[in-house]
Amino acid sequence: MRKCKFFINFDKEEQWLNDMAKQGHRFINKSSNYEFQPAKPENRLIKIDFRTFKKQADFEDYRALFEDSGWKHIAGTKKSGSQYFEKIDEHGNEDIFSDADSKAGRYQRLSKMWLTLAVFYIPILVVLILTNTVDPTALLNPKLLYFTPGLWERTGAYFWRSFLFETPFVFFRGFFWFFFPVMIILYFAFGIKANMHYQKTLEKL
Repeated sequence: MRKCKFFINFDKEEQWLNDMAKQGHRFINKSSNYEFQPAKPENRLIKIDFRTFKKQADFEDYRALFEDSGWKHIAGTKKSGSQYFEKIDEHGNEDIFSDADSKAGRYQRLSKMWLTLAVFYIPILVVLILTNTVDPTALLNPKLLYFTPGLWERTGAYFWRSFLFETPFVFFRGFFWFFFPVMIILYFAFGIKANMHYQKTLEKL
């Protein structure tokens, strides 16, 4: 079974995964979607860290460190960021983090990733605007996405034929024009939200 969900709050994501296990859905992997396999309902303890690695060896050492502490790595790659661990040693610690400072660090790293992506897209958008590939005024006036001369002065069946003919092209054009501005806004919003979680976690120190 696959489920599509999006989280910025790691605590809520952990709770959801643990609740799924209680319902008989064992979490086995995360790519674009969460992947589950049928299992008997059970109490599982899953925790999430957020880290990326340049070298595979560093990633393997990172996983081994947690497994030596009683936590099995069940999902995540060296570039994926989110790393999922399941407690396999009943005598081990109840958390993968030793203190609130290290727990807050995952939100800081997540925030930096989102903000970096936002900044990365800005020069691309600027180039598209300067080369007239994208018209920023279309964000406020979607009519500019229609290129048929005199379209909005036409009436009746003549208007509707032209309007309906061009509309599929407008959707494609609009997706391209709006993609970068929308992604920049979303990435900044995600980065700010993650930073808020970082600050809240630090307050628990």
